[in-house]
Amino acid sequence: MTSNLSGSIASPDVKLNLGGDFIKESTATTFLRQRGYGWLLEVEDDDPEDNKPLLEELDIDLKDIYYKIRCVLMPMPSLGFNRQVVRDNPDFWGPLAVVLFFSMISLYGQFRVVSWIITIWIFGSLTIFLLARVLGGEVAYGQVLGVIGYSLLPLIVIAPILLVVGSFEVVSTLIKLFGVFWAAYSAASLLVGEEFKTKKPLLIYPIFLLYIYFLSLYTGV
Repeated sequence: MTSNLSGSIASPDVKLNLGGDFIKESTATTFLRQRGYGWLLEVEDDDPEDNKPLLEELDIDLKDIYYKIRCVLMPMPSLGFNRQVVRDNPDFWGPLAVVLFFSMISLYGQFRVVSWIITIWIFGSLTIFLLARVLGGEVAYGQVLGVIGYSLLPLIVIAPILLVVGSFEVVSTLIKLFGVFWAAYSAASLLVGEEFKTKKPLLIYPIFLLYIYFLSLYTGV
């Protein structure tokens, strides 16, 4: 007597408990886990640091940059700004933005001067840094680079005024001198510390000349 045997073999259902939720695994997944190859199925969690905002990734603090700009444009101690933050907490992007903006308005938009102004900023700051170290100043190159870059702001402020009064030679000259003194004072008051004592003019003078040269790149004279 022959009996009919029929039926089907169902794949076992294996469920994973992940945080209280049950997820059904396929036969292939179960097979890999049983053979010790479960690591092939692992998925790495997203690293929270990979989701940082772009400004944070580039280490750009807009509030810090804005505060430093105000410190440079208003260098009077009576205003209550902690101006030493410009020197003691140097950054790169703020001064670079100031230098690039100054370059773009120099010589009335002739962009060929951009690379030259950036070169003067880098090597002029290096000269001031080396001179300061020779005179006994405790200052880093990054600090000098930041202070010199930020202190170009007064020359940017006087640029539109020069466009208006350019035909009046005496007034234009006075505004240029005011802008250079403003920029040089902002930079020198941050870089020239008490450690220089009687040697202060030896550092203030080249800072003043550096900003005169920057102004000449803008005016073309």
